[in-house]
Amino acid sequence: MRFTRPLNLLPPLLQKLDVRTRKNLGVLLVTGFCFWASLGSQLPVLPLYIGELGATKQQLGVVMGAFALGLLGSRAWLGRLADQRSRKIVLQIGLAVAAIAPLFYLNVTSLPLLFAVRAFHGICLAAFTTAYTALVVDLSPRNQRGELIGYMSLVNPIGVMLGPSIGGYLQAWAGYLPLFLLASGLAVVGLLATSTVDEVLSQEALLAYQSASKQMFWGLLRSPRLKIPAMVMLLIGLTFGTLSTFVPLLIRETEVDLNAGLFYSVAAIASFIIRVLTGKASDRLGRGRFISLSLCFYGLAMITLWLAHTKFAFLVAGICQGCGSGTLIPMIAALMADRSEAHERAQVLSLCISGFDVGIALAGPCLGTVATLAGIRPMFGLACGFAGFALLLFTTSNSKDLRQSIAFAWGHGPDVYALSSIQAKR
Repeated sequence: MRFTRPLNLLPPLLQKLDVRTRKNLGVLLVTGFCFWASLGSQLPVLPLYIGELGATKQQLGVVMGAFALGLLGSRAWLGRLADQRSRKIVLQIGLAVAAIAPLFYLNVTSLPLLFAVRAFHGICLAAFTTAYTALVVDLSPRNQRGELIGYMSLVNPIGVMLGPSIGGYLQAWAGYLPLFLLASGLAVVGLLATSTVDEVLSQEALLAYQSASKQMFWGLLRSPRLKIPAMVMLLIGLTFGTLSTFVPLLIRETEVDLNAGLFYSVAAIASFIIRVLTGKASDRLGRGRFISLSLCFYGLAMITLWLAHTKFAFLVAGICQGCGSGTLIPMIAALMADRSEAHERAQVLSLCISGFDVGIALAGPCLGTVATLAGIRPMFGLACGFAGFALLLFTTSNSKDLRQSIAFAWGHGPDVYALSSIQAKR
């Protein structure tokens, strides 16, 4: 009898990693899926839930935007904790908050208390994204960092693809109670899985953190390697805040036969596909051109939503938005990893993503006021302007001068702030 070797479906990069590393990555994939599915299941229904409690459009924006207050208030502390103590502890904090917050939603009916719960819920995203990304980068070979970040970030679109569909249809079928219990249960499963993750932050990195100058967390923002990426994330945070808060209301106002969960699922499918394609390519072709392309996709999504009056138009906008987010977030993470040492990595990643948090925080209350005065639809035209300005800023200011900035932004030059480039010059 002739035996053949079993088919190995893992990408070549993952096949080359040692058993311990592959085990850690497998556990992280499980926790990542549970986390994003938990958040995603609430995405299409929370604005409707808050609205049913009597919130005006402006109040809705304020309550939804409170999520980013929790993000901002905890980023600095969580970044330092992940670098100084443990990525794993920060990961567990994120999942614990994600498990508790949905239970609070069930028992809160006043808008001030909902604001507080929403802010508390925001801590989970700050903790999880900081620790998860730092762990993945710690495990990644330097020259294939973009590829591995791309693979590991696939849990985001998978969770956000399945979560909103399940959440939207579960709420329509059985109400809010089963939905919030499901969101909590998914986070609990992820929390239990993290107990088997091995801490990979080296003792050398911990010593480097302790001996490094005590630069304030926000003081890092003055560094040219971080300033422009953080500002780009701020502008895209404003864009995404518009999307996550007001798309369900725009669909309802337009009276198209479309469940908001399907919009987010289509966006997640597009995000999944593009992450598979761009991660490995960015290791070879550079991060800049993919960041620029993602900003173009965001702008196109906002224009389409501004003009959308049919189910098809909403779905096209979802595809564009998925391509934008699926490219931008992994590329920014890889870019920041290229520009940071292990002992500061979590803080650098956390700080850059804080721009996104600020954008989301401002989008709710500020654009909620615009929605009250001018209606929901014009806000998406304004959001298109945010994406366009982000593209202009990145293209002209990401490096030391205009020529180098344009070259890197469109894939014709190196990243002058990458540690490998700096070390090569030395």
